[in-house]
Amino acid sequence: MKKEEEGSLLLGVIALLVVVIIVALVGALALKPEKMLIQGEAEATEYRVSGKVPGRIEMYLVEEGDQVKKGDTLVVIYSPEVEAKKDQALAAREMAAAVDRKAKNGAQPQQIEGAYELYQKALAGEEIYRKSYERVARLYEKGVVSAQKRDEVEAQYKAASATVKAAKSQYDMALAGARSEDKDAARAQVARVDGILKEVAAAEAERYLLSPCDGEVSEKFPKVGELVGQGSPVMSIVDMTDVWFTFAVREDMLEGFSQGSQVEIKIPALGDDKTYAVVVTYIKAMGTYATWRTTKQNGGYDVRTFDVKCRPIAPIDGLRPGMTALVLDK
Repeated sequence: MKKEEEGSLLLGVIALLVVVIIVALVGALALKPEKMLIQGEAEATEYRVSGKVPGRIEMYLVEEGDQVKKGDTLVVIYSPEVEAKKDQALAAREMAAAVDRKAKNGAQPQQIEGAYELYQKALAGEEIYRKSYERVARLYEKGVVSAQKRDEVEAQYKAASATVKAAKSQYDMALAGARSEDKDAARAQVARVDGILKEVAAAEAERYLLSPCDGEVSEKFPKVGELVGQGSPVMSIVDMTDVWFTFAVREDMLEGFSQGSQVEIKIPALGDDKTYAVVVTYIKAMGTYATWRTTKQNGGYDVRTFDVKCRPIAPIDGLRPGMTALVLDK
């Protein structure tokens, strides 16, 4: 009987010890701080395609998801203002060219001939007034005519001589053509209009929006027929070869992250059994909005959050911007 009581007591003690051990283990697990998970995402360089001229979307030559090469034409914009300016510039070019030809060619043959006839007429008139003056001058010396009559004829003779000089100048100008200043002005006018034509050609080229890089069309903004302003984004192109990861890491978890250090990550979208090596390229404290405030009255401190960027050491097949990345235990 005594042995049975001792056996029952021993079993009770053993059971109590088992319960105590189980409670201790459960408490230890419950009190163990949960390990924080460092989570980030993949990002890539994105280009916004926009134009310099306003207009309406005439057509898209690519769709979202298409692969494009640098220099490929993506969008055509219809701009009636550019067309109107082109017509005006072409008309101004024709006018300036005509003025330039006129300055180079000089007066027409009919103008030269007319100037020559006026010059000959002036010479004939001068000859008549010269002879009249000489006759009157001789008669004046003999006292036949008055001094007033002689002065009148002399004035007519001088006026005829002046007319000859003016007619000769007009004839010489007709022979010589336009002045050098007029020719220079005509050439300058042509050059100015040529500059306007180059400006119009540049604006016309801006109607065709080209891809700034090799990449993938990620998004189109306006629809065909919609109006776009100068500099308004029309499309986004993602450079899939320039991908990195960003992590928001709390200050007390920065151990192991340093410029140039290597980190192992997992990308759930690509499979839980694969890990990838990345290198830390950038660490910077984020704004005060990302600061963790302490809840303790004494002995606590505010914990800042840091923006950590990492680049894959080797290309990762299937990686796309937006995929989640997890930092493995360090």
